[in-house]
Amino acid sequence: MSSGYSTEFRQDAAKLAVESDQPVAKTARDLGVNPNTLYTWITKYQQPDSPTTNKDSGDKHPYEELKRLRRENAQLKEDRDILKKAAAYFAKNSR
Repeated sequence: MSSGYSTEFRQDAAKLAVESDQPVAKTARDLGVNPNTLYTWITKYQQPDSPTTNKDSGDKHPYEELKRLRRENAQLKEDRDILKKAAAYFAKNSR
């Protein structure tokens, strides 16, 4: 049974969907594939090291939660860096 898509295309699509900031369903629409097909490719080509269930995300797909957590992590790092700079500024000016 051939899906009509090359293995390279399926791998690239899965990688794009996981690394993109947009929802997997939007990536699927942009690529012209069914969202369920793209989720299948993600599962096949982007196996997580240790699959876990996520009770807090309801019926969201685990990769959607992963992308949300990556965005949140990036924001927290940015906030931390701003606070470090502010602390250094105030420490320098209080002498």
